[in-house]
Amino acid sequence: MGMSVTISAASAQDAEHILKLQYLCYQNEAELYGDYTIEPLTQTLDDLRAELDRGHCLVARLGDEVVASVRGSVEETGTARIAKLIVHPRLRHHGLGGRLLDAIETHFTAEPAAKRFQLFTGHRSEGNLRLYRSRGYAPVSTEQIGPRLTLVTLEKPAGAAAYAASA
Repeated sequence: MGMSVTISAASAQDAEHILKLQYLCYQNEAELYGDYTIEPLTQTLDDLRAELDRGHCLVARLGDEVVASVRGSVEETGTARIAKLIVHPRLRHHGLGGRLLDAIETHFTAEPAAKRFQLFTGHRSEGNLRLYRSRGYAPVSTEQIGPRLTLVTLEKPAGAAAYAASA
């Protein structure tokens, strides 16, 4: 490609780009579960802006284009909830999702320091589950959301080193 991807904190001006990317990225999930009413596809720009104000968001840029994003926040209990890790379909399988996950974890080990990291994904989302396991996350619970979807919550303690998945 000739350009390197840079990761930085999202700005308010990135909200519309993040929402468009989110809509693109969650098409596969909607198809996998046969449900196009999932929250990432119905979230409004105002809702996204409010979410960004409440937490922290990182974006990855290729030149000026936002090509990936992740967001999260730390609760009073010390749990950092990480959400909506998205990577443009043309850039998947190049390690960008793992880089973003590492970057947001690093952010949340500062003030306020997280005691644990938690995230969730659908039970059929094997690529997501594989990535999270390769970064040291383990399933802690499941919740049946509907006839086709069970959410798997994964967690790891803060400070736990990620390990490489064996091939």
